[in-house]
Amino acid sequence: MTGPAAAPPASTAPAAGHARRWAAWVFLANLVAQLGIIVTGGLVRVTGSGLGCPTWPQCVPGSYTPTYEQAEGFHKYIEFGNRTLTGVLGVVALLAVVAAYRATDRRRHVAPAAWAVLVGVVVQAVLGGLTVLFGLHPATVATHFLVSAVLVAVSTYLWRRATEPAGELAPLAPPLVRRAAALACAVGALVLVLGTVVTGSGPHSGDADTPARFGFDPRTISWLHADAVMLFTGLVIAMVLATHLVAADERPKRGWLLVLVVTLAQGLLGYVQYMTKLPEALVVAHMLGAALLVVALTMGTMSLRGAPSA
Repeated sequence: MTGPAAAPPASTAPAAGHARRWAAWVFLANLVAQLGIIVTGGLVRVTGSGLGCPTWPQCVPGSYTPTYEQAEGFHKYIEFGNRTLTGVLGVVALLAVVAAYRATDRRRHVAPAAWAVLVGVVVQAVLGGLTVLFGLHPATVATHFLVSAVLVAVSTYLWRRATEPAGELAPLAPPLVRRAAALACAVGALVLVLGTVVTGSGPHSGDADTPARFGFDPRTISWLHADAVMLFTGLVIAMVLATHLVAADERPKRGWLLVLVVTLAQGLLGYVQYMTKLPEALVVAHMLGAALLVVALTMGTMSLRGAPSA
């Protein structure tokens, strides 16, 4: 007769748990870094420091760091600081790939996302260089921000998935509600795109001397952006109502309530900055709010599936 199968080493489960916890912290650090690069990018923009380092990949010809002789003043340090954070972001993204492979029971779910973040950081570095080489053309600046928004969404997924049960997760809401969530995400993406057009038509070009603008009327494009925000807000309110009416689990309810809170706060901030003629601090806060909205929207969408509650 065949004897009982040998029990796995006692250290296996604790080791796996430690790897998961370590991965979750690395993924959270990656998400924070992705948010941080958006904030520093906003600082570059509102201080007119986009060409503080007028060449790329060097800051000035012959030097990768700012030099005393540069005519760009304090702008060179702000732009160089943003470039340095990009390097830190690359290191954290590389650690995220390592962490994804250490979390063996979730590797299939998190490894592709970790690789996507790492590749995205490289793409962002190239886009940053092209933005400088094209003299801060608003199209390249907008693309730079929108790619960051995508990386924030992927980084949020990466972090949340590392804290969820391993394996496939079951839907926690009916198909119609999940389709409504997809529509809300699509309109949210439109809001972000229009927001970059507003910024690219307003006073904060990223360069203090030779601003490059889209040429649209700032007032008209701002109200178009506001209309999209109102449509998005309506969809989010509909999701809050739908999850409270048809979802038996509390997770979708909490997830979409968070989306609504962030949406209302971001909308209020947007109106205040418009009415106060776009002060620099509020512009940076609004950019951070946009990134936090991406986080909330990703978490809300992910809350629509999960392991059944005990």
